[in-house]
Parts: sequence; structure tokens; C-alpha cells
Amino acid sequence: MQLAMDTSTDTASLALVHEGKILAELTWCCQQNHTTQLLPNLQHLLDQTRVSLQSIDSIIVARGPGSYNGLRVGISTAKALAFSLEIPVIGISTLEAEAYQHAATGLPVCPILNAGRDEIATALYQLKDNVWSQMATEHLSTVDALCSRVTDRTVFCGEYLSTIAEYIIRQLGEKAVIKSQFAGLRRAGFLAELGLKRLEVGDYDDPITLQPVYMRGPSITRPKKPL
Repeated sequence: MQLAMDTSTDTASLALVHEGKILAELTWCCQQNHTTQLLPNLQHLLDQTRVSLQSIDSIIVARGPGSYNGLRVGISTAKALAFSLEIPVIGISTLEAEAYQHAATGLPVCPILNAGRDEIATALYQLKDNVWSQMATEHLSTVDALCSRVTDRTVFCGEYLSTIAEYIIRQLGEKAVIKSQFAGLRRAGFLAELGLKRLEVGDYDDPITLQPVYMRGPSITRPKKPL
């Protein structure tokens, strides 16, 4: 039994998976309420499936990039469960989980998350010859810089996409494939599928060293003078 958890952004998602099948999945808009909503919703999922916490044999967690609060809550909860239950934990990129939902298109998939300060966090993935590969590493960019590098028809996805979709279409025309917000809702079931691939080959993370990926420091600075 595997538990997949994604608290990277304002959208949170949980999934329970057994023998490669989703037993239950819950995705909701939690905004910045990860601390108060994650564990009650996990308990609800366990109650609905009549599964005990002790039945879980591995944790799959989204490691970011994403919000500071969300990632801290998700990673710390995953590590606490891994230690207390003595089970492995696997961290998966939030950008990869976002993109993997559209792998079946066969096109390059470009996930986009809001990184603040007029920047985005992005990467590029593609399923080619039945092999899922990362074509561009996770990085910070601007929308203009991203569009300037697109040469092929590309699927764009991510909850931030609705804010910039029209601009991307104006810049790229038919090269831009924009998924609807309903089709693009990030789900923990796909996160679980990516995690299971690593679980099958024994590729676990060390719960001691597993850390969130923020991609930028917090938007605060040290005071110039002592308070």
C-alpha cells in the first residue's frame, strides 16, 4: 500500500495505491491551509477505504518546487511517517508530476509554476519511444525567455497557466497546446505512478537528507540594523 502526497501549491492532493491501482484519491484547493488540512484529509481517506495507517509500506511525496509552507508541511509529514512506520520515502519533482499527466500526448510537455518576482519555475519532459525523459532541467525563467526557446509544438500545463495562457498563445500560435484547467488539475495518482517506477527498482530517498526544492530564497532579508 502506497501513500502519495502533494502539498506543493494551493492545490493539495492525496492518493492511496494498492497493487498499482488507486484505491482513493482526494484533490482540493487548500490555499495556505496545508498545516490544518493535510492530516484530517489523510484520516478521511483512510476511513473511506477502511485502511489503517500501518498498512502503508511506502510514502511518495512531491518535493517541489512550490510554496514554502506547503512543501515544509508535506515533506515533514512524509519524513515523520517514514520514520515512525519504518518505511521508505520517495521524493518526486512537482514539475515532473505536473507534466506526467500529459505524457500520453507524445509531445514535449512544459509544466509552469509561479515562482514570484515575475518569474516561473519550469522544465521540459517528453514520452518518446515509450520512454519518459527530462528534456530540460528544472530552472527559473521568465515567460518571454521560455517562449523564445520553444521550437516544436509543446503542451503547456500547470495551475499558473490560466494567468499567462493568452500571452503564450499570442507568442507561439499553433506551437502552444494549452490544456484546460479541468484537464490540468495536478493529481496525486500521477505522482504515485512516478514513485512506483522508482519503488520497483529500490530507488529510495534518505528520509534524513530529503529536502524540499524551493528554487529561490524567501522574499525576506536581514534587517540592515539590529532590532
